[in-house]
Amino acid sequence: MTEPRIAATADVDPSAKIGTGTVIWHLAQVREHATLGEGCILGRGAYVGPGVRVGDRVKLQNYSLVYEPAVLEDGVFIGPAAVLTNDVYPRSTDVGGELKRDGDWAAEGVVVRAGASVGARAVILAGRTIGRYALIAAGAVVIRDVPDFALVAGNPARRVGWVGRAGVTLREESPGRWRCPSTGETYTEAGGLLTGPGETSTGTGGPPAGPGGTFSEAGGVPAGPGEPS
Repeated sequence: MTEPRIAATADVDPSAKIGTGTVIWHLAQVREHATLGEGCILGRGAYVGPGVRVGDRVKLQNYSLVYEPAVLEDGVFIGPAAVLTNDVYPRSTDVGGELKRDGDWAAEGVVVRAGASVGARAVILAGRTIGRYALIAAGAVVIRDVPDFALVAGNPARRVGWVGRAGVTLREESPGRWRCPSTGETYTEAGGLLTGPGETSTGTGGPPAGPGGTFSEAGGVPAGPGEPS
């Protein structure tokens, strides 16, 4: 694989580690101590925060923003202008009116598991985990963890279906059994979670459905304390 290719107008900190074959385009910024794997593509104006860890073959489309301390595993896709946030309680100043600086607040990074995709202009709230091969629809606002293979959309994002490794919406063949119309792979649903071909039901993509603030099997988001159902 070839050496990294970095546009002259990109801003890459000397302490960042860039894998072989990675391409960084015009106006993209990679901050200090960030790590990018092999064969990645960073589009125009993409931002990778300090210490962010990005795996191999990851695509960050134009003007996507990935704030520290996010972790993106192999094969992740982040669409144009999508934002992975890191502040649960954002304020410019503290209660005394002083401008907040580093160390005055705790950053919580988003984790995007292998093969997952985040659509254009989607927003992922701080500290959330996106499961393997999940698909976040364009413009969605994700406020809770997303299970493996889940297709979520809306504000707040709700599960509206399942997708396979190819990213195509799965078709239900029988209760608890789903098939990908593109690859023919079969998937098994149990307890609000989906497992892929040859896998066992371990719930690797997030907490199970039901109480606890996760996506329900029927696709809704359960109400939190004091919220209407």
